[in-house]
Amino acid sequence: MLYRDVWDNVSPFSGLTYWLLDSLFGRAQWAYQFAALAVGIIQILYFNFVIYSREVFPERNFIPGALYALFLNISFDLGTLSPMLLANTFLLFAFGSIVKMLVRREVTTQVFEMGLYIGIATLFYLPVSLFMAWAFLALLFYTGSTIRTHLLGAFGSLFPLMMVVLFFYLNNGVESLNRNLLTSVFQVKQYVLNDFSSLIASLLLPLGFGVMGFMRIFTTLRFVNYQTRIQQVMALWFIVAVFTIPLMEYLAPMQFIIFVPPASYFATHYFQSFKKKSWADELQFMLMGATILFIQYQGLKGIIPGISMGRLENLRAKSASLPPVIKDKRILVLGYDAGEYIQNFTATPYLNWDLASYDLMNLDNYDSVIHVYDNFRKDPPEYVIDKVNIMPKLLNRVPALKKQYELSPWKGIYQKVGI
Repeated sequence: MLYRDVWDNVSPFSGLTYWLLDSLFGRAQWAYQFAALAVGIIQILYFNFVIYSREVFPERNFIPGALYALFLNISFDLGTLSPMLLANTFLLFAFGSIVKMLVRREVTTQVFEMGLYIGIATLFYLPVSLFMAWAFLALLFYTGSTIRTHLLGAFGSLFPLMMVVLFFYLNNGVESLNRNLLTSVFQVKQYVLNDFSSLIASLLLPLGFGVMGFMRIFTTLRFVNYQTRIQQVMALWFIVAVFTIPLMEYLAPMQFIIFVPPASYFATHYFQSFKKKSWADELQFMLMGATILFIQYQGLKGIIPGISMGRLENLRAKSASLPPVIKDKRILVLGYDAGEYIQNFTATPYLNWDLASYDLMNLDNYDSVIHVYDNFRKDPPEYVIDKVNIMPKLLNRVPALKKQYELSPWKGIYQKVGI
């Protein structure tokens, strides 16, 4: 079970999605890329459907969907099946529910549906729980909501969360859920800024055109009341999204997918604000599309040699340099994983080193030693790759393990006796 038997901080529904794909397709990368493509297409079609069918703009066209598709391809890693991509789908569904209520100028039972979507999104990517505040403020400021409707929305948001907590409670995993997921989200992050230029280059165009579209709103007087309210709801989306940045585990363009809907929305207004058949409008759109394609292929293929911007080298998965015999084996990595698991399988619950160090770096504590021994006994690794030099101390603390593991011919690697 996730968190109890596998220590990692991926959100539960994302973990469930990855488990399903792994069960069906194994480690075939194409399956994950195809699933991400399908999720992206759903987002593009749904976003354009909401904008088009609800007359969010004075003119009906397919510019919102086109811009969403472009912004969703600003960097090659946005095509990864990330938890943020999965969560963003349900945030869009919640946005669709809010738009329906704003159009009708009344709060209906769809407030529960809206809350349910936000709760499901939270289970895909925990930091988007902040969007519960976005929904509350949208109902408070722009609808005739009452305390009853706010409670109904809150219940919708909390219902899927409580079901997940109940599931882990019945399976003796609440403590593990709290330690490995809830507390890890609010830990202080130490970001690696080597790819910061790639991040800025990826965000510059979507946010730039979004900001210009937002500024154009103040010079346009042809919006009806509910269209103005939707603009303010989208502005609130952007503000709340900013507050999720400190909760991100690492900085990469795919973590900022949450900004694509408001950027696409306001950029649509920017391009619609030009006069019909404006050459400036067409030229800017073509230049933007060409620049996005260039950034995409520069990151993916490195079409300009010697320029690393957009390549995201620090985040790419690379196979570690291991002895040829260590392949398709059950291993444990003591320290940060640098690709050792790509051609091998995990043993013991200690997959995520930040969480594993809770036990393994605390071997002077009797309870931690007992936990480590029990985990080795239940799921013994064939090889232990010790990057932080704690295996000697562990073997001294647990004589039973000292009989089972010995130092291999390769430095820092221990193997099970008899292999």
